[in-house]
Amino acid sequence: MYHGWIEGTGFDARDRRFARLLTGHGRVERLWTGARWCEGPAWFAAGRYLIWSDIPNDRMLRWDETDGSVSTFRQPAMNSNGNAVDREGRLVTCEHRGRRVTRTGHDGRVTVLADCHDGKRFNSPNDVVVKSDGSIWFTDPSYGIMSDYEGDRGDSEIGACHVYRIDGRTGAVTVVADDFDMPNGLAFSPDESRLYVADTGASHSEDGPRHIRVFDVDGDRLSGGAVFAECEAGFFDGFRVDTGGRIWTSAGDGVDCYTPEGELIGRILIPELVANVCFGGPKLNRLLICGTTSLYSCFLTAQGVSPV
Repeated sequence: MYHGWIEGTGFDARDRRFARLLTGHGRVERLWTGARWCEGPAWFAAGRYLIWSDIPNDRMLRWDETDGSVSTFRQPAMNSNGNAVDREGRLVTCEHRGRRVTRTGHDGRVTVLADCHDGKRFNSPNDVVVKSDGSIWFTDPSYGIMSDYEGDRGDSEIGACHVYRIDGRTGAVTVVADDFDMPNGLAFSPDESRLYVADTGASHSEDGPRHIRVFDVDGDRLSGGAVFAECEAGFFDGFRVDTGGRIWTSAGDGVDCYTPEGELIGRILIPELVANVCFGGPKLNRLLICGTTSLYSCFLTAQGVSPV
């Protein structure tokens, strides 16, 4: 395990508003390395630990902030990808190989929340977020069934890639957006009036999208869907929103920070592809970053939105 300051990282402040989000003397720190493809970070405040996925290695990892240790949380892990914490502090997971969304209870038992829609199996649930009403929103691109590297190769039974909602009371699954190439990361604004969803269709189509779209949220329905931001380097993947409504999103060269109006104000430079991020630490001011092989972090003056 490597732990310390590293070269090839830094901050690109395009605007004073971004500079004010930095701690001044802060640096990017690599907390651990040794994965094939890190994804899906989820912060558990009560235990001060992070759970994240190493998809091709079919495992979930656990980083403990109290002593810096990293251990295997679950293996095999059904090629898990995105993770979230629900309103009761339970782990919600998107599984490529299981083609399902599950919940791990406080007793460790795994419950299947959804594995199909209208009798057809999902492609490979990718990323997930839990709303304050207990509903679970997730994306379902086909990355996990394209090959045996991040799941099991297979055919799409649905024949398309959608964004879904699981009702927190009834468990009913509905399609909330059906006009995506490859829906990927997603996050609500702090007041949940907006839902941001990335489309990474350009990963397998030369003319495909590489942007984040923004929707207006009215209960269990979405409207709008205009392009919020276009990625300048690689693709947007997973992202989180801070209490000021700013979007901190993965990109090909690190983490981009956008204002709620869609203006890129700065970057955190990382020497490998970034897949996802989340806020952690006792004050939710530590950005935890999933690079390709490594887990990074940096402290900010911004704070993440508490999941409870």
